[in-house]
Amino acid sequence: MARANRHRGEVEAMLNGERRILCLTLGALAELETAFAADNLMDLAARFSTGRLKAGDMIRILGAGLRGAGNLLDDEDVATMTMEGGVAALAALVGELLSVTFGVAKDTTEENPPLP
Repeated sequence: MARANRHRGEVEAMLNGERRILCLTLGALAELETAFAADNLMDLAARFSTGRLKAGDMIRILGAGLRGAGNLLDDEDVATMTMEGGVAALAALVGELLSVTFGVAKDTTEENPPLP
């Protein structure tokens, strides 16, 4: 099974005991623009940068990320998902997903050697 590639904006997590990849693709971001009535990506990023997300916001973000990575789940499915560490771990997952999408993603693998 493929692993998440942070350079493509992917993260992975164990949800309901199953390893899942999440990615906010352009389609997933368009879904979130509609869900949050954002005029553009900058407005969407600004909303998320406040760090003040409701549980429903987290469900929408995680759902869009799961669907963006090819998981066939709706928000009702996402609302019932659990993760070791509870809500705090889910909030951290949302933060990580937003960070790799809108911010500079830190690669957790070894650094590539410098170019000659």
